[in-house]
Amino acid sequence: MCSSNDKHSGCCSRRTFLNTATGASVGSVLSLSGLITTSAWAEESIKPCGPASKYTATLKAAFVRREEEYGMWWPGQVYDGKSALQNYKEKIIETAQSLGMKLDLRSEPIYSEEEADQWTAQAAREKPDGLLLVMLDRQQHSWPTARKAADIGIPTIIFSPVGTSFTTNTQYFANRQGVFVSSTSDFSQTAFGMKMIKANAKLRETRYIVIKGEERRDDSIAGIGTSLRYIPANTFAEIYNKTSVTKEVKKIAGEYLRKAKKIHKANKQDVINGVKSYVVARTILEQEEGDAITMDCLGALHDKPISLPCISWSRMLDHGIPAACEADLGAAVTHALVQYLFDRPGFQQDPVAETSAGGLIGAHCTCPTRLKGFDQRPEPFHIAHHHGNRDAVPIPRWKPGQRITVADVELNPEVGKPHRMIISAGEVMKNISVPPAGGCVVSVLVKLDGVEQYLDYPGFHQIFFYGDYKKELTWYSNLFGIEPVVV
Repeated sequence: MCSSNDKHSGCCSRRTFLNTATGASVGSVLSLSGLITTSAWAEESIKPCGPASKYTATLKAAFVRREEEYGMWWPGQVYDGKSALQNYKEKIIETAQSLGMKLDLRSEPIYSEEEADQWTAQAAREKPDGLLLVMLDRQQHSWPTARKAADIGIPTIIFSPVGTSFTTNTQYFANRQGVFVSSTSDFSQTAFGMKMIKANAKLRETRYIVIKGEERRDDSIAGIGTSLRYIPANTFAEIYNKTSVTKEVKKIAGEYLRKAKKIHKANKQDVINGVKSYVVARTILEQEEGDAITMDCLGALHDKPISLPCISWSRMLDHGIPAACEADLGAAVTHALVQYLFDRPGFQQDPVAETSAGGLIGAHCTCPTRLKGFDQRPEPFHIAHHHGNRDAVPIPRWKPGQRITVADVELNPEVGKPHRMIISAGEVMKNISVPPAGGCVVSVLVKLDGVEQYLDYPGFHQIFFYGDYKKELTWYSNLFGIEPVVV
């Protein structure tokens, strides 16, 4: 269980989830900080219990401009710099509060090169998770200050409202890793930059519980920082066999059975066993103080009369807990990143080329149902057996025509070498029925933008998720030293 400090921070607290007076489910409420506060399912709360759940990302920010009037030099006397400063200051503070970030905003703009040197030297000593510079000027020390900040090596967001830069100012940063330039008067792009800073810090602090093998040990992912707590695979079976079928288990199973549009082969006991695996996974997450979970499920459970964790992982993903199949660490990182950046779960899948329709089928037996977001209603689903003709699996119906993104963080085993991220966008064509088709029972066919050849589409266990976020993932990759492979 969590330590007393964890409980004080809100980690692992257990609350009864609310239902409306009419009996209709209440949609989950997700703040920008990424915490689910209510759920449609009546049960004990599940929350991350690891280092990421207690960490507060830090952002050091400052405005940059001349102290005197603008005059003829851009942004010119027509620009109300004082009003812009107040407007953007309020937006920065509001965004930081919504994200739950600690903000260190310089009270006065950086007015000179000497002040720039002092501010950047202080940032280098303090090592915040990120820097934010708001350019309210194009002249004198302004863009040299941006270069000084970028040279520290701390991820840096540079917000340049229209009138504060030429391309001659921004071209230095165009292909530079560790810097994100938002050259627009639309603050929402900078707000997403702040969210990227938080997401990266949270990913670095995340502790994945890896249920695999026979050894207990701690490790981490080089270049990302995500910690890995390996526990023996037989731990799951041992806890499962000691776990009772409680009223909570029966209630959750009953809700799945009632909400399913149809049920094929799987029976009530299959669903109860699957929900019991969810309770086991929740117990392990609490005991090991983890933020996320993954398991060598086929290696650990294929020959045991214990439910594979298909419902369990689907449910955890719906509740904002990164849960990766088959102890795939690249998929584990991608699951967490998608959740932290876009407030929705992803679908880890095995890629299959469909040469007649011209698309890519993603197939697996674990898929979340809240594809539109943690605070949105789940997609309709039915329940059937796993492709191994056992256990129970929720099979959501992906919406044809829905824009989707494909992401796959491929970890480079060579220390010091950059990881890479495969990135595509497209749309859902249709759901594939299994059977009569073979393979994993959640199978969705997507058409990807600009992709003609699917036989050699790169990667494996890529994450499909709702929304077109190809450019945002490219921004994130450039900011944090990942090689983007945009397909």
